[in-house]
Amino acid sequence: MTRIDPVTGAVIQGALESIALEMGHKLMRMSYSSIIRESEDFGAALTDVNGLQMCECKMSTPLQSGPIPGYVKNVIKVLAERGDPVRPGDVIMHNDPYGGASHGPDVAFCVPVFLDKLLIGWSVTTAHHLDIGALSPGSCGIVDAVDTYAEGLQFKAIKVFEEGKRNDAVWHILRANIRATELVVGDMEAQIEAAKIGSKRLLELVKKYSLEKIVNAFHDLMDYSEKMMRDAIRALPDGEYSATTKIDGYLDDPDPARRELPIKVTLKVNGDSIIVDLSGTARQVDDKPINMPLVGTVDCSIWLTIRSILLDSVIYGSIPQNSGLTRPIEIMAPAGCLVNPIFPAPVIARFCPGNQLADTVMKAFAQIVPDKVSAGIGNLRVVALSGLRDGNHWVHMEIMEGSYGGRFGLDGMDAVDTLYANTRNNPIEDIETHIPVRVDRYELRENAMAAGQWRGGIGAIREFTFLDDAGFSLEGEGHAFEPWGFDGGQSGHKANLKLLHTDGTSTSLPSKVPYFTVKAGETLVSTGPSGGGYGNPELRKRAAINRDIADGLISLKTAKKLFPSQFR
Repeated sequence: MTRIDPVTGAVIQGALESIALEMGHKLMRMSYSSIIRESEDFGAALTDVNGLQMCECKMSTPLQSGPIPGYVKNVIKVLAERGDPVRPGDVIMHNDPYGGASHGPDVAFCVPVFLDKLLIGWSVTTAHHLDIGALSPGSCGIVDAVDTYAEGLQFKAIKVFEEGKRNDAVWHILRANIRATELVVGDMEAQIEAAKIGSKRLLELVKKYSLEKIVNAFHDLMDYSEKMMRDAIRALPDGEYSATTKIDGYLDDPDPARRELPIKVTLKVNGDSIIVDLSGTARQVDDKPINMPLVGTVDCSIWLTIRSILLDSVIYGSIPQNSGLTRPIEIMAPAGCLVNPIFPAPVIARFCPGNQLADTVMKAFAQIVPDKVSAGIGNLRVVALSGLRDGNHWVHMEIMEGSYGGRFGLDGMDAVDTLYANTRNNPIEDIETHIPVRVDRYELRENAMAAGQWRGGIGAIREFTFLDDAGFSLEGEGHAFEPWGFDGGQSGHKANLKLLHTDGTSTSLPSKVPYFTVKAGETLVSTGPSGGGYGNPELRKRAAINRDIADGLISLKTAKKLFPSQFR
């Protein structure tokens, strides 16, 4: 039985979503760094007083908005343990990867929303920051951190404003310990203002409809989202369905405990609920940061993938994105493994392993709903480019695209971010305008297509030439294992990475590279992986093959090799 009439509830839901969207747009427009302004690596959401998600900005990345309830719940817990009450005018900074945050560079600014003196909710923005004071420049590619302390500054429910008054000491600490200060602090200030906008708009909505109606509508909407998810799960056959994939880890490390590590997923479907059991996943790597926080990374990876498979928006339309969607899903993960590490195991490079976890969930679902999944994805890689100019640091973060596998009725998407990492491609013009780097190539791979009735998506080649002496660090995946093909489709193509030196020689690099200095004129060449094929290649239509040839994706010679029956 609903608590409020459905029409009013729908209007309130639309208003809530509009608030989150406004927060996101204004955060983008106010931000300094391209990772927020162009790539949209940010989150914006409203929660209720207890941290249950009410709505999120649809243009943000799931790995930023998804963890926001965890941030808020941990902020509430930490402040209560300190005996530090939340007051009007407070702004709280938080980035604890063992307290809801996905990893340290994803910093949240939480603004409590008060109606008179009553706390009624939270307005929160998150964003990835270009530097967080870690052991090397940039906040990605730090693949050699030995614990969380080596990953940068930790902010555990720190009040940067108290009752409206700026806490200058915190800002002095930030400026003294972060490279590219103006960029980073400017982005943080943009986050605060965007969160304040969300707080203001929520209060306006409450005053228009009353707090009681807003709360009732929110709980009805959570119940509706939960019902949609339970109905979708109930339509699945009961049983257990398992899948395992492996991540590269540290391919150049002599210790086998640090390379080619398994991630195992078992879906236990029972009625209208699912248990996602991650037992069998490799134990945590104590001194390398590819471990994944259970809350903030693992949970979001799983929730997002299940929601995308079972409640595809193309079929179901817009479903309220709130905490009701997660109620039917339970996650089991043994403490001390890659997907549930124990503090202070490092986690800053959790991005690519977490996306591989999502791909493994997809692989398990392929046994149940084969027409709703894609074949294996080509994973992404993230690079931090940095240097000094006139004694000042410049830092740039670039997310280099992966590719999707083919899916029932559709070819895989080329050169896009995948699964929980749906940031946008960064324009070449933006890169070359702001840092001393020239982008010499940005194109699809040729003759690197996984054949299938529906082909796999194709990875991109990125070529960066450094115009000054500089450095880079990089985290990636896909050098050791090909993306999986499905139902007769071919496996995808691996990634590779190399550095071209000015003397004409080159160095092959693994998928994870700690901070590495380069000279002006050297070139980093990144070749991204191609996704797996879906279905028997013999069933691919000749017209589709001809189109692939005409588009320059494959040569006629390669086409004859991949699809021999079509050329007899």
